[in-house]
Amino acid sequence: MTGLIGSLMVLHATKIALTGARKTFGAVHALDGVDLAISTHECVGLIGHNGAGKSTLMHVLAGTLTPDEATIAVNGETLTRYGLEPARRLGIRCVFQELSLCPNLTVAENARIMHPSLRGFGWRRRAGALIAAALDEIFPGHGIAADAIVGDLSIGKRQMIEIARAFTVTTAPVSLVILDEPTSSLDGHTASQLFAFLRRSVANGLSSILISHMLGEIISTSDRVVVMRDGRIVTSGPTAAFDRNKLVVAMGGAEAHASVAETDADEGRPGGVAAPTGPIQVRIRPKRQPNDRVLVAHEGEIVGLAGLAGHGQTDLLLAVFDAAKRRTGRSEINQKVALVAGDRQTDGIFPLWSITENIGVRSLPRFRRGFLLSTEAEDALAAEWQQRIKIRTPDMRHPILSLSGGNQQKALFARALGSDARIVLMDDPMRGVDIGTKLDVYDLVRQEAKAGRTFLWYTTEMDELNHCDRVYVFHNGAIVADLARADVSEDSIISASFAEAA
Repeated sequence: MTGLIGSLMVLHATKIALTGARKTFGAVHALDGVDLAISTHECVGLIGHNGAGKSTLMHVLAGTLTPDEATIAVNGETLTRYGLEPARRLGIRCVFQELSLCPNLTVAENARIMHPSLRGFGWRRRAGALIAAALDEIFPGHGIAADAIVGDLSIGKRQMIEIARAFTVTTAPVSLVILDEPTSSLDGHTASQLFAFLRRSVANGLSSILISHMLGEIISTSDRVVVMRDGRIVTSGPTAAFDRNKLVVAMGGAEAHASVAETDADEGRPGGVAAPTGPIQVRIRPKRQPNDRVLVAHEGEIVGLAGLAGHGQTDLLLAVFDAAKRRTGRSEINQKVALVAGDRQTDGIFPLWSITENIGVRSLPRFRRGFLLSTEAEDALAAEWQQRIKIRTPDMRHPILSLSGGNQQKALFARALGSDARIVLMDDPMRGVDIGTKLDVYDLVRQEAKAGRTFLWYTTEMDELNHCDRVYVFHNGAIVADLARADVSEDSIISASFAEAA
């Protein structure tokens, strides 16, 4: 056997066991006595709400975070010293939720960072061939050049590179790969490529931990499920013993929400709201060709943007955001606009500011008291949205980076929904957000749409398109299909996505 999977078969079986792991950050118990063991030929699905301790646990296993207490054994041997370098030598790789690529380097140069043995004349060519082979095997047809500058690529392609890099092999083996929300920026087609490769790799001796808030991915891919809550493992068992409802109940806090299908059956539209017929708030042409379809969104309408990742959906949202400031010949924007960024580290948060300041920055005129800003008004807005969207922190004046990735994303939702904007742009905003928060946000979106707000919602999750009144499908920067809500299905969107290419 050739390729990455073939190289994994020759490795010695690896089993890692973590016992009594504890880690605190101030008053927060991120890990509170966690025991976890991973066997060879096993994919473990790890789930839990934001702030449950999943990412902290993965940082400990990857050697990038030192626990306050823990015993770590690999292949039955207890290690007295454990950190990043020992973990790498043992073949433990991690794809973190917050991507770690250097944006100013090429794809090949980013691959070289993990492989110091690639040196001397021609190392760029060898590094490029290494990462290209991984991309070809995991994501056939990826279209990523080894000499491309990473910062110029879409977040979906950056995520593909990060994943592929974790499976590249030179001197160190690959024995355990930890995937923390690996599909958060991937479309359904690309995600299915990843999971097919992962299952083949596990069958050939790899161990894997898959963290995902998409419960369907956990059920279809993992062999065993581990559920965390408040820094502890609350239940675990074979995946076959769980279904989606049992997992939601095990995590806690989301079982009271009605499903979209139930609300659809009751009223024909999520939330029991009739399809809006209000005035047009957005009219924009994605391209400048005369025959291109025009996107139109009415007051109170939830408009979905779909299709394969990187085909112009984000560009359309940015064009709307830009057009709200200056009129262009191809756009008509009639209200104030707010953006919920999907790439929160690059386009969303202000990393040196507090949680409160990050939420309030879009609403600064409301805080003015003469020539000054009222910290009381700023705190009141932050406190309101902490309660409404359940941001997990003991103090909203703590730095935004003290939050988990999902809670940082909640702060971006609070910034947009707490502002005076009547048009809200959402750029695949559910990256790293747990199922309970997603359901809360879906409720908020429906409530705000009913009150007259207009939403343009790019998403790579099929379930989320079921919340939209209509869906525009994109290919190569143009709209190739305009689907009424009754016509939205996975088959119709995939068919439209590939029909234009054919």
